Amino acid sequence: MQIREQFPALDQKVYGKPLVYLDNGATAQKPRQVLDVLQEMQAGMNGNIHRAVHYLSVQCTERYDRARAAVRDFINASSENEIVFTGGTTASLNLLAFSFGQTYIRPGDRIIVTQAEHHSNIVPWQMMCQRTGALLEVWEVEDTGALDPKKLEQILDRPGEAPRLLAVTHISNVLGIVNPMEEIIRIAHYYHVPVAVDGAQGIVHKKVDVRKMDADFYVFSGHKLYGPTGTGVLYGKEKYLEEMVPWQGGGDMIETVSLTRGTTYAPPPMKFEAGTANFIGIAGLGAAVEFVNGLDTNAIEAYEKKITEKAIESLQKIEGCRIYGIPGTYYGQVYEKIPVFSMSIEGAHPSDIAMLLDKKGIAARSGMLCAEPLLERFQQTSVLRASFALYNTLEELDYFVESLQKVLKMLR
Repeated sequence: MQIREQFPALDQKVYGKPLVYLDNGATAQKPRQVLDVLQEMQAGMNGNIHRAVHYLSVQCTERYDRARAAVRDFINASSENEIVFTGGTTASLNLLAFSFGQTYIRPGDRIIVTQAEHHSNIVPWQMMCQRTGALLEVWEVEDTGALDPKKLEQILDRPGEAPRLLAVTHISNVLGIVNPMEEIIRIAHYYHVPVAVDGAQGIVHKKVDVRKMDADFYVFSGHKLYGPTGTGVLYGKEKYLEEMVPWQGGGDMIETVSLTRGTTYAPPPMKFEAGTANFIGIAGLGAAVEFVNGLDTNAIEAYEKKITEKAIESLQKIEGCRIYGIPGTYYGQVYEKIPVFSMSIEGAHPSDIAMLLDKKGIAARSGMLCAEPLLERFQQTSVLRASFALYNTLEELDYFVESLQKVLKMLR
């Protein structure tokens, strides 16, 4: 698999066994194309952006701006002004919750979140409600793991003013179910409700076109997209970004500053990028986007579908194994699944399984997966998760299933 050869981190051993890295839902490994950019800039191509005319500053500024253009094209945004760089999905959602809340939200307003959200798409909205006096409502997940769009209509069509915002994940980091975003957004927009999409998983496994999707906001992290940690994107329609107040003050986000006349702000996106940016990381993010753009996305989606189908078939043969999030046609919508498999297995605790798998060289995740409300929905306090990326092989899947069966014999 030629793609795999571009990821040097995968060519290592853990406890004397070849690494099988199945924690991609948490963070992905980096290709040489990204590592080379980071090494070059850390070693010398280092000058603060947007501030000076000297060579290093100009070169770094050009790379930073090139990354913004690459992200714009990658998600088909209308303008580079709609691409705000942040520290990650969590930072993007906190920025959005603060700035959107300060600009638009008043006491008694309703904010809708789903039961399937990562904590990063719950807690910032809870904090915003505490600041503003708004009310948080929940769109619950069905037993299948899918969200029923008809129930969204029921929430939005209640008497009184429509909610001010819907916050929804593109793909749950627990369930791996691909939500029908175009239909969800169409329904929300019918009731004049803007939609903020958590794309931390979606950006990795699906071709995202924010204009076709018609998302008002779409956020994601660089480190899940084979880029550096500490990098992220907030896409926002320009009409909102122009109206929203900034969430931090400092250098680079201002137009003029006066001790007597006050301060005026730069237009988006700079209004939301106060201080010295993580320009080396963002250049690495740009390299990651260019790397992904160079791949055959249709072939990768077909390959991931093959892994998904084989994994579900293999795991369902294990006695007492319950997989959360099964693809299918529900409520008139097709719900696909990415190769993310969260499971509970009778007679064995997820943490014990994960620790024993680690001794076999397999990196898997156990715990609440930063989605406590969703796990409560399925009456679980912990699950085991194996999440695959484009560089994982079918042989690794076989080894994972085989090792899981051996571990279960030890624990039961």
